[in-house]
Amino acid sequence: MRYLVFSDLHGDSMCLKDLLNVYNSGSFDMMLCLGDILYHGPRNDLPEGYNPKECIKLLNEYKDKIIAVKGNCDAYVDQMVLDFYIHDEYELTLNGKRIIMTHGHIINPDHYLNISDGVVLYGHTHIHKMDRINGALYLNPGSVSLPKGGQEKSYAILDDNSFEVFSFNGESLLKVSI
Repeated sequence: MRYLVFSDLHGDSMCLKDLLNVYNSGSFDMMLCLGDILYHGPRNDLPEGYNPKECIKLLNEYKDKIIAVKGNCDAYVDQMVLDFYIHDEYELTLNGKRIIMTHGHIINPDHYLNISDGVVLYGHTHIHKMDRINGALYLNPGSVSLPKGGQEKSYAILDDNSFEVFSFNGESLLKVSI
């Protein structure tokens, strides 16, 4: 399996189009969305391409290719307009490895799960990074639209063996074996 992993879109349709170009040009099985899909929230600047209605249309075209979890900026009304389910958290298995998807505002490297192996995918901070805690990997792809900490807009590719973060110019920013 090969997944395109992204977080913190915040309703930016221009960045979503760039992300969908990556998805369509690669051989991905699914997209894993780590939350904050449509709205920018009170602590973020308005994204340059802020257009939640266009994001709704574009995302719904991929409704069978998206597994999503709810972020702190996502509201119940979002579920009414999106044709794919937004889970509170989601767990899948990849090549025998446990993969837990969460947004990161509750579960993160500072408030971690009591697990000794597996992978926790989270967003929320808008900063790509990797932490190993008690044997589990905590992996953040950064933000597709509003990166923080001087980082670039980014997404990740998760496959059977690795998690790799890329900028939209194709530069590898972080790679870790899982």
